[in-house]
Amino acid sequence: METDEQEDSVAAWWDMVLRNLRSIPHSCATLRRKIAAQYNSFCRKSLKEHIFPPLMDMLIFFNFFKAPFLVDLKDPELKMPHTVNFYIKVEPGVILGIWHTVPSFRGQDAQGQDRCWYEAALHDGNPIIVYLHGSAEHRAASHRLKLVKMLSDGGFHVLSVDYRGFGDSTGKPTEAGLTADAICVYEWTKARSGNTPVCLWGHSLGTGVVTNAAKVLEEKGSPVDAMVLEAPFTNVWDASINYPLLKIYRKLPGFLRTLTDALKKDKLVFPNDENVKFLSSPLLILHCEDDRTVPLALGKQLYEIAHNAYRNKERVKIVTFPPGFQHNLLCRCPTLLKTVREFLSQQWA
Repeated sequence: METDEQEDSVAAWWDMVLRNLRSIPHSCATLRRKIAAQYNSFCRKSLKEHIFPPLMDMLIFFNFFKAPFLVDLKDPELKMPHTVNFYIKVEPGVILGIWHTVPSFRGQDAQGQDRCWYEAALHDGNPIIVYLHGSAEHRAASHRLKLVKMLSDGGFHVLSVDYRGFGDSTGKPTEAGLTADAICVYEWTKARSGNTPVCLWGHSLGTGVVTNAAKVLEEKGSPVDAMVLEAPFTNVWDASINYPLLKIYRKLPGFLRTLTDALKKDKLVFPNDENVKFLSSPLLILHCEDDRTVPLALGKQLYEIAHNAYRNKERVKIVTFPPGFQHNLLCRCPTLLKTVREFLSQQWA
């Protein structure tokens, strides 16, 4: 009996081997077809089409540079007091990391409190800023922390958001994706803030995210309560050709055409200059005179476009700051907080 079972097992094993051997030609043919299709797809594009779109994507978002390093984003109080870390799911596969910093005068109340307490604090009547940062690094970058501390000391709640692909947020950054992230966080905040106003504050790349999100919300009949654009550009094309790393290549034959094609391929526009024509929310533009990354001329041009488009001219304002703060250090300006508070107080009165 035992011998018969062994013979049956051997026969079954041999039958399986034969079936697998017979399937090899078919599998090889399928593999050959897949390889040929990939090869043909690769050859149909020029080398620059393979290189430049991912390169532009990298230069504009720079999200692979996750400095400062060795920071535990889940424990924000090591970097910023009276702050809690939490996550919001935007869509399947995309979860955003966010720090909520309450106003400094509520710091003692916040000690030992959990996320639920912080969430309930959003409707305490103190204004809220959703901070959308620029390219590279994450929500614990030193210049971002200095701005958050200044705003917190000034009586604001601050939600510091890492877009998809930045910090510990999941997903891959795209223009549409970052816009969806901003809309999701703004709507989440409004649903918990009661009558407390919520301002979208964008810096550099974040200004494009703010106006994209504001335009969508305006079209939905829910205009944002206010916008602050720090170091804004007109559109990503103008920003790119003035970007220090790319400026030196502008005179190379065909470079501008290649740059244009790469931006179109990646669907990167961030059209602040077009978006502001459709907005009605209070808009404050902040720009430093010695900003070499995004020249002041672009901020002034954006202001002129917005001022001409807005029906209520008093809702649009630009404030320029003297040399010394460049692109990232406006947080050190002693008059910044007063400028922001006065504008928002006037608009929300």
